[in-house]
Amino acid sequence: MVHIEKFMLEKMDEYLKPIDTIWQPSDFLPDASKDTFFTEIKELQESAQGLSYDLVAVLIGDTITEEALPSYESWLAMVQNVSDDEEGGWMKWNRHWTAEENRHGDLLNKYLYLSGRVDMRMMEISTQYLIADGFDIGTGHDPYRNFIYTSFQELATNISHRRVASQAKKDGDTLLSKMCGVIASDEARHAKAYKYFIGKVFEVDPNGAMLAFEDMMRKKIVMPAHFLREVGLKIGQTFGHFTDAAQRLGIYTAIDYVDILKELIEDWQIASMPDLNETGEKARDYIMNLPDRLLRVAERMKNPMLEYKFTWINS
Repeated sequence: MVHIEKFMLEKMDEYLKPIDTIWQPSDFLPDASKDTFFTEIKELQESAQGLSYDLVAVLIGDTITEEALPSYESWLAMVQNVSDDEEGGWMKWNRHWTAEENRHGDLLNKYLYLSGRVDMRMMEISTQYLIADGFDIGTGHDPYRNFIYTSFQELATNISHRRVASQAKKDGDTLLSKMCGVIASDEARHAKAYKYFIGKVFEVDPNGAMLAFEDMMRKKIVMPAHFLREVGLKIGQTFGHFTDAAQRLGIYTAIDYVDILKELIEDWQIASMPDLNETGEKARDYIMNLPDRLLRVAERMKNPMLEYKFTWINS
């Protein structure tokens, strides 16, 4: 962490945008100070009526995930060597990264509130549950595992938001499409950052990084919202219904999981990684063989057709 901190600081302005110039939620939402406010809300609600039930469910799940930000900031602060110095480089990254991410949930929450499609109280309860239930992704305090996780997760959220944007456009909601598009762009930048950090780790500790990569893939990368639940349900019971809706729409699928793994293997040049010991070589073999194994499983999976009525959605 000390070694790669200097590289992170050099690239920070590339991977995170200036606060004064980056987009803010109010850039996309109706302005209550203008005479056109109620007209714009009516137009927003008319467009939102065209969104399919599954798409609204996925959008709510994505929003709750983004709004659980306090969990993510505190989790990253607990990573080894991050919070050693409150004014150090890694805490600076942590604060600025989460500040950028904070805009996502803020924007989507306001959209959903204005849309009239959502029982906001039910959604807010799920958000509070997700934050209160904790954040267990199998990484512990190890920086290698945590940054491998964020590399994977940022790529996954980019795919999800980008696909929601595309589907919203098909359903006639150009405003939602624009919003999810700019969020997806943020996630793509953040993914580049975390992939870069781990790339620097591979340069100086290839065996340690390879073993961490293998360990995370054996455990499977779980989504931040895997504890998602609604009123009266146990931890994680709603998450399966959320992922079923995403799978049905093609927003995020088992094939996407494999494609992300392939991208990381290529970007980190796993196949040609030098200076591996016997344990590192075995870890690499497992990683290199994994995409084909997962692809065979994914191709046999049936599209989930069981419909589910979420407490979050009015209509």
